[in-house]
Formats: sequence, C-alpha cells, structure tokens
Amino acid sequence: MKAVERRNATFQQWQALLTNRSKRQSSGELLVQGVRPITLAAAAGVPFVSLLFDGRPRPSSWAAELMASGLAPVVRVAPSLLAELGERSDGPPEVLAVVRRPSDSVDRLPSVAAPLVVAFDRPSSPGNVGSLVRSADALGAHAVVVTGHAADPWDPQAVRASTGSVFTIPVLRLPGPAPLLSWAASAGATVVGTDESGTVSLPDAPLAGPVVVVIGNETTGMSRAWRDACDVVARIPMTGGASSLNAAAAGAVVLYEALRQRS
Repeated sequence: MKAVERRNATFQQWQALLTNRSKRQSSGELLVQGVRPITLAAAAGVPFVSLLFDGRPRPSSWAAELMASGLAPVVRVAPSLLAELGERSDGPPEVLAVVRRPSDSVDRLPSVAAPLVVAFDRPSSPGNVGSLVRSADALGAHAVVVTGHAADPWDPQAVRASTGSVFTIPVLRLPGPAPLLSWAASAGATVVGTDESGTVSLPDAPLAGPVVVVIGNETTGMSRAWRDACDVVARIPMTGGASSLNAAAAGAVVLYEALRQRS
C-alpha cells in the first residue's frame, strides 16, 4: 500500500481538486467526501482512481469492504493530511475517494418516453446546484444540466449538498442553451421556464410530458436566451411578503408539481 505522510506533490494535487476548478477540469478528476457520496459513486459505476485511507487499525466494515473491492488502489494518508482533504475539524474521515468526472456529453441525457430534465441557468452557488440535483433525483427528474457561466457541480460543496445524487442521475455542464435546446427539439420536449412574472400558474404548466424545466440564476433569473426559448413561463403561487424563493427551493417546488402531474 502506498503512503503519503507529508505535503508532497501528490497531496498538493489532491488538495487542488478541492479548491481549483481548472485542475478538476484539466485532470478530469474530483475528490469525493462522505460515506453516502462515495457509496453512490461506486454503485453508479463511476471510475475510481484512488481510495485515500487514514490507516486506522480497525476500519469500519464499510471501509474494509470498499478497500477490498478492488475499485482502486488504496493509499494510506497521514491522518492530519486526510483531515485537511476531508475538510473536517473533528478528525480525519476513514476514506476519501478520487474519481473520474462524468462526461458533459448530451448523449448522457435520457432516452425515455417522457423525459424530465432540469436546466439550471448560470447558478452562482455550488450549494444550490447540489441541493437542486438532490431534489431532482428525489422527485423523479432524469437529468440536471447547468448552463452558462456557473458554479461547478463537481465542487466539493455541490457534491456534499447533493448527498451523492450527482452520481445517480446525469449532471452536465454546457456553455449555453443551444445543445440542450437541440436535444429538446429532437425529444419533442416543451421548455417551461420559471419566473415570478410568469403568465401561467405552476399547476397549469404542462409538466406531464417530455419537458425541460428552466431555473434561473439566483439573482437575475433566466437569461434572455433561455427566456426567448421558453414555450411557457410559469410562476409559483405565493403569499406573504416574499416575492421569490431561493432557486433550489423553487426548483424543488416545480419538480414536486411535475411529479404530481405525472402521477
């Protein structure tokens, strides 16, 4: 078993995967923290590069089985260094994983009779991206596509917020709406935008068939390109003093309505 006991070049590469989006992009790898995200990544068949282990003499049954599975080489890492990589103040995690980042190809989008795809337009918060992916997974969406200049869905904060759902449904990053709109046209999907000034109340929006639901940026809403592409712009009925919802919360409401209609 290889060992990393100090801040050598290998450790610095792992550390860069936590903090440097460009390094994640160029290497095609990401660092995964947490039992559930690692377990879901393994179950989804995501290629593993390394398992980083703190070297404790009696690992849990989960860690022991994972390391014995042959998923990837195991590297023993000094506990203080592993605690840094795990971003933990209460001691090191047992295991972290370095995995290959899934592809951004639209070929990963679903081939089902009535696809439900969420487009998140230029989100600025990785936490919101992860939260929306988690809701999409829980409420029956088939994929999430992050478009435009946006937070990275493979940022550790996004992966944690998704509780691993980034590995259970396709999550793609695209530079703009065009590739997804081309896919939507071929799938016969209706593009339903969301905005507080929408002309259709959410319960009346057509969400039962093939559909792309567009959630806009947290501050500025949908871009002009997405707004122009929408077949329908729906609003969420609200009471009280709030004029809008957090983007991830709004997405969850829309997805629940889609699930209701599809049921």
